[in-house]
Amino acid sequence: MRKVTVAATQMACTDVVEENVARGERLIREAAGRGANIVLLQELFEGLYFCQDEAPEHFRRARPVEDHPVIGHFQALAKELGVVLPVSFFEQAGNARFNAIAIIDADGTNLGTYRKTHIPHGFGYQEKFYFTPGDTGFRVWQTAFGRIGVGICWDQWFPESARAMALMGAEILFYPTAIGTEVGNTGWNSAPHWQRVQQGHAGANIMPLVASNRIGTEAGLNGTEMTFYGSSFIADQFGEKVAEADTGTETVLTHSFDLDEVAQHRDYWCVFRDRRPEHYGPLLTLDGRHRMGEQG
Repeated sequence: MRKVTVAATQMACTDVVEENVARGERLIREAAGRGANIVLLQELFEGLYFCQDEAPEHFRRARPVEDHPVIGHFQALAKELGVVLPVSFFEQAGNARFNAIAIIDADGTNLGTYRKTHIPHGFGYQEKFYFTPGDTGFRVWQTAFGRIGVGICWDQWFPESARAMALMGAEILFYPTAIGTEVGNTGWNSAPHWQRVQQGHAGANIMPLVASNRIGTEAGLNGTEMTFYGSSFIADQFGEKVAEADTGTETVLTHSFDLDEVAQHRDYWCVFRDRRPEHYGPLLTLDGRHRMGEQG
């Protein structure tokens, strides 16, 4: 038996880094007090979701991973509590900037960084203005409490992301998120769709999944406004939600899994044994047909 307790959190953010760090720490301490071994905070929790607008002054928010004060703070906290913490941050790397996450192990070690692969761009989500597409590829990490894969927000809409991490040996999938009302179409509520897509990843890969989203209403610089819909959740290896938050309350969710039992279910369903990658060529193309150098 390899029991692990995971936690999803959700909170509203201000534009004061110290306030958000303190609030995140409080939620992590609450989760650890309830037995959590791996605790997930939401995407870009250091401040407001600045990607509503294309504003060059926001570039100053990016910091290198080396000696990053927020990462260092949570490294110390992870070591103190003996928990694993995926920590989202805006990374400066030379002249490039990435939407990134550092994986902090239970002894405080930074195991490495993943840079967001899929970068969205649309009303309210102007991320291509700020972020270079990630160059790390999908990654998994052997932590003190199991082998985890972590994607970031828009990554969660792509089944390829989850399957790649599963093939690399992930045992649990984690997705920190910032998603809410659609600017210009406030009557469209994507929250149920958002959950179902990720539940499908959990069920298709026979592994638990943890998603943390922010809450609260945040104003942009040009008169826009977004209300983040929370709805953070934990799904089991069959895709069923086993813990779920509401749309607006600061929350800590926890749930325990036996990773050996989950592995037995994964083996039983044989979805990895029966894969036929030689027939998946269209997945390596943009249009499902053409390859570099081919005619027709």
